[in-house]
Amino acid sequence: MRQYSPDLTPPWKKPKPVPEVPAEPGLVVEEPGTGFCGAVIRCEAGTVTLEDRFGKHRVFPLEPRGFLLEGRVVTLVRPPSGPVRATRTASGSVAVPRARARVARAGRIYVEGRHDAELVEKVWGDDLRIEGVVVEYLEGVDDLPAIVADFAPGPDARLGVLVDHLVPGSKESRIAESVTSEHALVVGHPYIDIWQAVKPASVGIPEWPQVPRGQDWKTGVCRALGWRVTNTGEAWQRILGSVRSYKDLEPELLGRVEELIDFVTDSGGA
Repeated sequence: MRQYSPDLTPPWKKPKPVPEVPAEPGLVVEEPGTGFCGAVIRCEAGTVTLEDRFGKHRVFPLEPRGFLLEGRVVTLVRPPSGPVRATRTASGSVAVPRARARVARAGRIYVEGRHDAELVEKVWGDDLRIEGVVVEYLEGVDDLPAIVADFAPGPDARLGVLVDHLVPGSKESRIAESVTSEHALVVGHPYIDIWQAVKPASVGIPEWPQVPRGQDWKTGVCRALGWRVTNTGEAWQRILGSVRSYKDLEPELLGRVEELIDFVTDSGGA
């Protein structure tokens, strides 16, 4: 007959039960032994894979009391549906289901116009809400130095600015160089207008037309493509509708927006 020994451990020395949490894709946890913090991207038999904000992956065993969730010890368990893989946002980041938007930071990202703001929102909107970053548009950057001075960026309120057609010798490059605050970052893409930052193949055209100097660029593009010249807003909706994810955008824009998000969310941000 099997013999049972009584448990003589005092109640106050017994580990308290902790909640079991399904390792759903996008759940952000910390492994306390290493300090690695990341979102769940994969959960398979006995292991969970986390991805941090820099894209680094680490695999950890699903051990009892093995993780911290919002500072509390939890036991991650395999979701009942079996192996899981994370979905992605339009920017390529791990999607966080039911994530609450963070209270807006004091820092901001400024872009030149409404079309720029709409494109940034479509691709990076989920990331920006989680980080608490607000994007505003300026209707041009001619008065950028005064705008930056009025914003008064500081360690707790960083300012990032995205400028169109930021190429050597351009008017935009001279304006950008006049912004000297260490808490403001001005970057840009080489395209005449944000329309060109969308890959032609995504729009269904072989290339963006060359528009002669002196002509309104958007009107010239519409004319060359056979679109209605009198409604560039309609043309923009057609272009924006062709963007489904970061894969539809040129790398020269992708890198600059990611750079601005990193800048305003760095330790100097709110």
